[in-house]
Amino acid sequence: MSATDTADGKVGTGTGAATRRRSPAVPERRRLFGRRGRDTALTAGSPIALLLVWEALVRTGALDARFFPEPSAIIGQMWTMMGNGELWEHIGASMQRLLLGFWLGLVPGLVLGVVMGLSRPLRAAIGPLVSGTYPIPKSALLPLILLIFGLGEMSKIVMVAIGVFYPVVLNTMAGVMQIQPIYYDVAKNFGARRWQVFRTVALPGAMPSIMTGIELGTGLGLILIAIAEMVGAKTGLGYMIWNAWELYSVETMYVGLLVIAVIGYLLSLLISGISRLVMPWRADR
Repeated sequence: MSATDTADGKVGTGTGAATRRRSPAVPERRRLFGRRGRDTALTAGSPIALLLVWEALVRTGALDARFFPEPSAIIGQMWTMMGNGELWEHIGASMQRLLLGFWLGLVPGLVLGVVMGLSRPLRAAIGPLVSGTYPIPKSALLPLILLIFGLGEMSKIVMVAIGVFYPVVLNTMAGVMQIQPIYYDVAKNFGARRWQVFRTVALPGAMPSIMTGIELGTGLGLILIAIAEMVGAKTGLGYMIWNAWELYSVETMYVGLLVIAVIGYLLSLLISGISRLVMPWRADR
């Protein structure tokens, strides 16, 4: 056997071994893509199937078209409102209020949740106040908020902030308390100050619970902004739905509900994407 044959044989053997070592990852990658493709198909297919069944039931008379108009009629009304700009105006007003209220409730909820999780005396002092006021229906606070802040924009923003604050503060506090004490001990042994413990231990350790609270708070804020806009507003999706009820424009009512559902789903996707960025170790879930 020549030296060239031997070298070729070694190269071939090495290549085959490398191929065999890489081969287990290929089926795993295929299974991952297969699961994602299946999930994508189910995500897109389930609402389409629901709309098709709804359309068929209305056309066959099984559903009363006065209360449940055909999805095709709803989409046609949506297209008309998009064309004349009316829908975009209402969406823009609601999203602006939602964004401002979101940050107004997120920042204090996040800070207070971490501090309560780290400090037992503060948790004992403030915890009962948070737990006691949390069960109050947020919509029941609307008359009081209108009395304090009036019919302007601030009342709507405060409603959203309240809806975001409670899920964030409670989930953040629970997340911080679930961190193993050994991590705090290590930080103290290395001379970490309170701010460093807050930034490097408590905040990253509680991040899964924090993101859950943010997702819940965003959904609740979207619900509350629709409720708040039904009183004392002239723009917004809530106002559009209420005005359509007064005019008995059922298709427009469903347009508002459908748009709120789409916005909620898109916000959920956005928060999930942010979660994968800030928590890369959970990206495959």
